Amino acid sequence: MTLLEVTDLRVSFDTADGVVRAVRGMSFSVDRGRTLGIVGESGSGKSVATQTLMRLTPGARVAGRALFEGQDLLTVSDRRMRELRGAEIGMIFQDPLSSLHPLYRVGWQIEEMIRAHDRKVTRAQARKRAVEMLGLVGIPRPDRRVDDYPHQFSGGMRQRAMIAMALALNPKLIIADEPTTALDATVQMQILDLMRRLQREFDTALIMITHDLGVIADTADEVLVMYGGRPAEIAGRRDLYYKPHHPYTKGLLESVPSPGGGDRLRTISGQPPSLINLPTGCVFHPRCPYVMDRCPVDEPPLDPAGEPRLDPSAEHVSACWLPHDVAGLDERTEEARVRAAGRHRSAAGADGPGATAAGDRDGNGGGSR
Repeated sequence: MTLLEVTDLRVSFDTADGVVRAVRGMSFSVDRGRTLGIVGESGSGKSVATQTLMRLTPGARVAGRALFEGQDLLTVSDRRMRELRGAEIGMIFQDPLSSLHPLYRVGWQIEEMIRAHDRKVTRAQARKRAVEMLGLVGIPRPDRRVDDYPHQFSGGMRQRAMIAMALALNPKLIIADEPTTALDATVQMQILDLMRRLQREFDTALIMITHDLGVIADTADEVLVMYGGRPAEIAGRRDLYYKPHHPYTKGLLESVPSPGGGDRLRTISGQPPSLINLPTGCVFHPRCPYVMDRCPVDEPPLDPAGEPRLDPSAEHVSACWLPHDVAGLDERTEEARVRAAGRHRSAAGADGPGATAAGDRDGNGGGSR
């Protein structure tokens, strides 16, 4: 059953340099007990999108719809939003130092969050729950550390305290923004195991924002790849890892170090685009090795790709003008990408930009695009 459904979310900010179009038409859904992974380079709009759902982007111009159990998070009253935050939607922020108040003890802050949503809970009961949660996330001697201030915690321990706060009331949805960045590998696995256990016990939905594709491989059911404020590809985990369609997704996967090491790392050439001065057409085309005549002119929609799917329960859509069936990481698929790009790239452009690419989209030349 769908718990959260976001449709055409758009977020922009007016600045002295121009309008920052941080999120441009983002749509996705999350079912109970399922995990959506959101990946992409810094500045792609991942955090802004989820913070907007929590109404934490003051001054932003927001459009679209975000239905949480039938309630639009973008339009509900401030009072109702305060009731939802923490109790039904928990959030783990990327920077725990700025998220914890420096003048209050860590345990007190967890206790206040618990009692703010349930006044029947006594201070002693809230403290007991705070100690329990700190222990669950791996804080040593939680009965003593509960009275420490944030500056007495290391960066990783502050992150774990934020996770404890987010999980304390067993929310229906958890939004985790880089929750394991400051943690070592052992604690990272403990935290991920804790989140998975919570999902199994309480049918909790999870949105995981991260740069770590290994974390996504371990946790996500579906993956949304963001680029330039817009989804580039959405697919089930297996389809995304074994049959990526968008060149940007392919570049992200190829930039991951191999398990054995020794191989030279591959990188995506160029830099992420400015969200004030976005490129025309496909925003990835200045960095794309398969750019065609149509790419700088027309922005591709999210269309079905990578058929047949490895995970039939999840959609697979991609915003790219390459043929729909050119998806994968093997040499044969790479050759098909190069051939498709070569067919629809001309130096003179006598027939106008993108003329031949349009023919390929209608099914000529090896694909449905």
